[in-house]
Amino acid sequence: MVETVPGLEKHTADMKAWRHDLHAHPETAFEEQRTSDVVAEKLKSFGLEVHRGLAKTGVVGILRNGEGPSVAFRADMDALHIEEQTNLPHASRHAGRMHACGHDGHTTMLLGAARYLAENPNFHGSIAFVFQPAEENEGGGRVMVEEGLFEKFPVTEVYGMHNWPGLEVGRMAMRPGPMMASYDVFELTLTGKGTHAAMPHLGTDVIVAGTQIVNAWQTIPSRNTHPVDSAVVSVTQFHAGDTWNVIPASAVLRGTTRSFRPEVQDTIERRMREIAQAIATVMGVEASFRYERRYPSTVNTADATEKARRAAARVVGAEALDLDPMPSMGAEDFSFMLQKRPGCYVWLGAGPSDGGRNLHSPHYDFNDEVLPIGASYWVRLAETVLPKAG
Repeated sequence: MVETVPGLEKHTADMKAWRHDLHAHPETAFEEQRTSDVVAEKLKSFGLEVHRGLAKTGVVGILRNGEGPSVAFRADMDALHIEEQTNLPHASRHAGRMHACGHDGHTTMLLGAARYLAENPNFHGSIAFVFQPAEENEGGGRVMVEEGLFEKFPVTEVYGMHNWPGLEVGRMAMRPGPMMASYDVFELTLTGKGTHAAMPHLGTDVIVAGTQIVNAWQTIPSRNTHPVDSAVVSVTQFHAGDTWNVIPASAVLRGTTRSFRPEVQDTIERRMREIAQAIATVMGVEASFRYERRYPSTVNTADATEKARRAAARVVGAEALDLDPMPSMGAEDFSFMLQKRPGCYVWLGAGPSDGGRNLHSPHYDFNDEVLPIGASYWVRLAETVLPKAG
């Protein structure tokens, strides 16, 4: 049974209003100016010390209560380039932009916890409430780290949370080790000799070469990586040709790869390059391959995961914790923070995912029912990782 923090319920209506306001005004990567203004204003009103400017629109609120260790709690603020189709009263007012991943809820829950903890500082030490821009695709977490997040705010641990449709409300999940996969992107440009579709022997066909490469790349997970290692190679774009009766002179293929271990990343990149070049040579076309490593895998440390487990158990109960969830092949740039500091990333049950209620759907809306649950987790985590005031 869920036990939210006593006294936090008086803030639930405010949190819902904050969340709906953020949802109605979504802003995408590094453009979260209004969002960061709202966050900074609220943190100041709670009495926190506010710092701005990291990763352009990032906000960090510092709450101190005597001497003690320092930890960081992180929420993401950005939206996605999606046209919302919910028809809700608080639906996006910005065409082509939408909070389709719940970052409006993440920001709200951390704000609610900051407010409660400022009013009830039952700990010794300090908390850095990190509100990060540009989690979707652009690596705002990486930029914050590169611009000195942990030098400016020398915390010993860092914690993150994401709502998780498909996991029941009142449940949470976490595990030591890999929680989410790495995220890399690639682009292959093939250049051949265009020709009339009725005279293929007079050209070199980049479409045939490209399809052969796509099929061969699928052997990398099944034949080049260890059977117990997870790997995904997904071609998501294949651009070639403009008309019915012309074999084009060029083609561009793009996509993404996912894995959990750096060694597997190395294998994927090497074999993709080798396969593309070999097939292109055999087919008589030229190949130019670009591979970019975007996000490393999200790896929780054991000690921090145990602290997160204890905090979560106080909110949802030990029986409602999944302590060995199947890791997701999705990616998170919170991984950059976990590379620099020990910590834990958890999933918060958001209820059913049917009917378009899954992440990145134009029909998605964050479940307000979990706002007090998530905020309570942050409060209990503060009381778990920092010495108790007394």
